[in-house]
Amino acid sequence: MFTAAYRPGGWSRTVAPALLGGVLGCAWQLQQAALSVLWIYTGFVLLALVAFAPAALKTIAITRRRWAPVWLLLAGLALGWGSTGLRATAFSTTALAPALEGQDLRVVGVVQGLPQSSEAGLRFTLQVEQAQRDGQAVQLPSRLAVGWYANDSRVANGVGEGGPAVVRAGERWALTLRIKAPHGSMNPYGFDYELWLWEHGIQATAYVRTSAKDAAPERLGQTGLAPVALARQTVRDRILARVPDRRIAGLLTALVVGDQAALERNDWDVFRATGVSHLVSISGLHITLFAWGAAALISLLWRRSGRLSMACPAATAAAWGGLAAACAYAVFAGWGLPAQRTCWMLATVTLLRASGLRWPGPQVWLLACAVVVAVDPWALLQPGFWLSFFAIGVLIAINQGATRADSVPAEGTFHLKIWNIFRRNFGEQWGMTLALAPLTLMVFGQVSVVGLLANLVAIPWVTLVLAPLALMGVVLPALWDVAGWAAQGLWLWLGWLAQWPGASLSLPRAPMVWGLASMLGALMLVLPWPWSARLLGLPLLLPVLWWQPEAPVPGAFTVLAPDVGQGNAVLVRTAHHALLFDAGPRYSLESDAGNRVLVPLLRALDVKLDTLVLSHRDTDHVGGAPAVLALYPQAALLSSLELQHPLQLLRASQRCEAGQTWDWDGVRFEVLHPRAQDYAQPAKSNAMSCVLRIAGTHGSALLAGDIEAAQEARLLQSESDAALLKADWLLVPHHGSKTSSTAAFVAAVAPQLAVVQSGYRNRFGHPAAPVLERYAQAGVPVVDSPHCGAMLWSSEQPAARVCYRAVQLRYWHHRVP
Repeated sequence: MFTAAYRPGGWSRTVAPALLGGVLGCAWQLQQAALSVLWIYTGFVLLALVAFAPAALKTIAITRRRWAPVWLLLAGLALGWGSTGLRATAFSTTALAPALEGQDLRVVGVVQGLPQSSEAGLRFTLQVEQAQRDGQAVQLPSRLAVGWYANDSRVANGVGEGGPAVVRAGERWALTLRIKAPHGSMNPYGFDYELWLWEHGIQATAYVRTSAKDAAPERLGQTGLAPVALARQTVRDRILARVPDRRIAGLLTALVVGDQAALERNDWDVFRATGVSHLVSISGLHITLFAWGAAALISLLWRRSGRLSMACPAATAAAWGGLAAACAYAVFAGWGLPAQRTCWMLATVTLLRASGLRWPGPQVWLLACAVVVAVDPWALLQPGFWLSFFAIGVLIAINQGATRADSVPAEGTFHLKIWNIFRRNFGEQWGMTLALAPLTLMVFGQVSVVGLLANLVAIPWVTLVLAPLALMGVVLPALWDVAGWAAQGLWLWLGWLAQWPGASLSLPRAPMVWGLASMLGALMLVLPWPWSARLLGLPLLLPVLWWQPEAPVPGAFTVLAPDVGQGNAVLVRTAHHALLFDAGPRYSLESDAGNRVLVPLLRALDVKLDTLVLSHRDTDHVGGAPAVLALYPQAALLSSLELQHPLQLLRASQRCEAGQTWDWDGVRFEVLHPRAQDYAQPAKSNAMSCVLRIAGTHGSALLAGDIEAAQEARLLQSESDAALLKADWLLVPHHGSKTSSTAAFVAAVAPQLAVVQSGYRNRFGHPAAPVLERYAQAGVPVVDSPHCGAMLWSSEQPAARVCYRAVQLRYWHHRVP
């Protein structure tokens, strides 16, 4: 039945189109904003099966017909689209019931995976066994992402006084949880948290409630239902206890058990600057080398036994043994998505060889890609998928034209063999670095210039020295000390390279079409073609290197309000200048809006920030300021911060005072509040908020900070001040608090659009219902971050706006009531 399919010509006419169609069908389905009805997906799957039936049953000689590749491509497209839709529909049926959101439930469940602890508290995944509300059983999604914060410390059975309890994988707990739908921020070029939850099978989040009226958390005992996770946690704790250097311990835990949480933000900055981030995670390279090493050892031992060799060839035993060892390592390391992809790829290649098939490299590559996508269609949305498969494709392309003469010669001196090995590896590494640079820029907006030098040392050092020592330390803990010395040497090398001027290159994110063109150009440069043909790829790189985002025309400006949660941050851009009003909140001791949202966004847009305005000292407005100030050492700081504020040590600020004005590109900026005399008398921080008005040729905006009713009334006292309040776009004062947005203030501003930056289901209840009613009575539309995500507005079209959550909406995204 398969004879024709596995001839070179037969394969290209049958299997290849079907596989390609399946991948494209999955990609097509992932673009849906909402799921279709079940019978449509079922119909597409049945149509695909009917289309494949003639070829499978050989009732029609389909492989001999000219239209067969197109027929099979369309059948694969239908199968990929329909099967992915069926899986998504089935998963969506177990979503959280809207009536349970915000409710306090008593939940019994088992801890899954590795609990992650920090100074802010504890996070873990809970496999739900039962849930009750007021004594009545309710249905919850099977998996919850649970947070247990540091101020929640009341635990039954004498466990965990003064902070969250010590939670171990496999333990059964009874917890009082407040449930929330899976909601994350939505920003251009930002991390899709809701997609991450979807891929991990999590359809609700929760946090532990430990107030006096709530039943105390209770440990019900160890179940043994998560033995691998418990073993990983035990090994992680042993590493952290033995290795005193937190940086070294974090690196070792990442390599051994796949836990990257112990690595600090500064460590990741070094990895990104040197292009070695792929070595820190349990990447395909680690697992593949682990499989290769295990296969070599099995082959060596297997050949020593005549009986075993007669029962099964050593090569076959080594291949399957290496695959089993790789999968075991991947499971112990957390079975993360990159590890899963690698195991499926290895399994595909092993099955092909076990079947006696010797397909060319490109066909094997496409088959492995189709298998991975069939197992996890949403992997197509992960940067790691594209980086790993493009890297493998580049290696295949580089070696496709190689001949045996290019490989290491069988004869010659030892030095010549070593030289040929180095030359070949250097050529492959150079080709990989160059070919992956455009894709890396598209995905991350940043590429390491020193990546080639860093990886030439780091790849063999980590894969052949550091990782094996760290893994063997599980059996002989003393080897973790040796691994620590090896890690110290790696840090010295990477730290030195990261300090080079221009160690990494950041460019604005070009449109997809130019990104794909640049990938093609880079691939042409590394292919084993004549240089006259390779150089034709250079022009394809230029648009990405020179592309710049469209800037406002003189006299106009744009306002971008990122989705930073419960806090303020507004980017204002003119033709040649940029201002950031506030820097968002601090989420925890390890995370803030600056690093998570603003810095990636500003880099992707290629913003050259001139001024940072911090309206007042509250942490939901200044939490991300250190990261922004570090990225822009030239930016001026304008604020109402007191002289003793810690941020003054990072950058001395100029006071914002009413009457300050400046002009950028035909756009006028004017500070309306506070007055100079306000600094002489004590006042709460909201009362000192800077208020900034921006006016262009055709539109205006008012950024009001956290002023309250008293400050609004004072701005309305004189006719001149009241006239200045008129604006087309308004940042609603104090996130829509009941203490602000008086009817007189709303009438004076009379905006065409009012924007509330607030967190989803925030504890303050912003925006308050009475405030929304005032704007509604004035005929002013109000948009908020939970519904809109990041919001873009232009003074040239004051009645229009762009909501990123609507533009990028996909079916796994949360629909806010």
